[in-house]
Order: sequence, then C-alpha cells, then structure tokens
Amino acid sequence: MALFKSGNPVLNEDTFSKSYSYTDNQVMTVKGTLNKFGILFLLTLASAGYAWKMVYSGVDIITYMWVSVFGALGLALVTNFKREWSPYTAPAYALVKGFAIGGISAIYDFSFQKYAPNLISNALMITFGVVAAMFLLYKFNIIKATPLFKKVIITASLGIFFFYLIAIGLHFGGIDIPFLHEGSTFGIIFSLAVVSIAALRLILNFDLIENGANMGAPKYMEWFGAFGLLVTIVWLYLEILQLLAKLSKRN
Repeated sequence: MALFKSGNPVLNEDTFSKSYSYTDNQVMTVKGTLNKFGILFLLTLASAGYAWKMVYSGVDIITYMWVSVFGALGLALVTNFKREWSPYTAPAYALVKGFAIGGISAIYDFSFQKYAPNLISNALMITFGVVAAMFLLYKFNIIKATPLFKKVIITASLGIFFFYLIAIGLHFGGIDIPFLHEGSTFGIIFSLAVVSIAALRLILNFDLIENGANMGAPKYMEWFGAFGLLVTIVWLYLEILQLLAKLSKRN
C-alpha cells in the first residue's frame, strides 16, 4: 500500500514570488481560497466514498486505483505548470485522487479489521488534529516559514516524492522495498520522518496562500492554493495511515 503514496509536488518556493496588479474583485483572497478548498474536499470525499463502496461490493479496483494514482499525478503536474487552468484541473484532481484514497482506505480497513478495526477513523482524526495544530503554530508565529525552512522542507518533500516514484517503478519490476510497508523499527522511523515533513509542509501552504492574497495574485490562484493544500493533507493522511498500519503489525 505504501506505493500508492506521493509527496507534494506543488506550491514551491517561488509560487507567489512576483507581484500582480488586478482589481479587487479579480484578486485572490484567503476566504476565497478556503471556499475553493471546501469544494475540492467535498469532491474528494464523494469520489472516495464511491471507491469505498466498490471495494465492499466485491469489485476488484486495483487497476482502477493505479490509473487514478497516475492520473492524479499527471493532473498535479499540469496544475503546477499551468496554474491558470487550476479552476478546471483542481476539481478533476480531487475526483481522481479521491477515488484512489477511497480504494486504498477500504483495502486497509478490510485488511486490518482483526488487528486495528478503527484504523481509518484514527488516521482521519490524527490528520485533522495535525492540520489544526500546524495552523495554530503558523498563526501564532511559533513556526515561521523562513527562507531556510522553505528550502529544507521543499528539498525533503521533493526527495520523498522522487523516492516514491522509484519505489513504484521497482514494484512493477517485482521488487519491493521492505521498510515502506513493514513494521520494522527502521520502517516506523522512516514513516515518522515522512509524516513530520508532510506536517511541516502545511506551514508552507498557509504561508504561500496568505502571501498570494497579500500580493494581489489573480483569482484563479485561489484554486491553485486550495489544490496545494489538498495535496498536502492527502499526503499527510496516507502517511499517517501507513504509520498506524505499521504500528498495528507490531502489536
């Protein structure tokens, strides 16, 4: 299951590095971005629920999941490089990625019913708790998105992203990396490290969305900002789910 994950390839350091000039009703706002995120989140939930139902109806969706994983990756890259398309590509990403998340979650839920019957609900609660905690740490300037902080987190998250791409390639070649899905000590340490990077990535999301609004970025950047936040939260959820699954194997 670890091979279905990916890092956050969007919202890099120079996302809002230039100035913009638009009228008030054409500019990005924090409220508008949060509204767009709400839409994307609902689309993700709807698609995930559909995939969950398919799994528990006995449908083999492994092929569909792989298609959705690579489809979501393609949409993420397109959105990152063609940000003006984000009002269309971001909702498409939410639907496609949501299907993958729902399928992965249902498979985990089915596989760990005996050992961890509350695995999915616990992963969701921890994810939302981490998001809330990171927002408060950002809001009260306890963790600041300094240039050095940005470079470290961006470098680490991109490194993880490419590492997972290599792992997927090896998987299709019949080679699996044990610590990605086994509950060994190193495997758990690795998951904790990746969860930490994903959580800290939220600071960059909050900072870039706020900077975009302050700099008067164009309205479509609300969709892009919401998309980046969704990507990070999805990544965080999948990493937490994987960590909890590893811990349950040790019990």
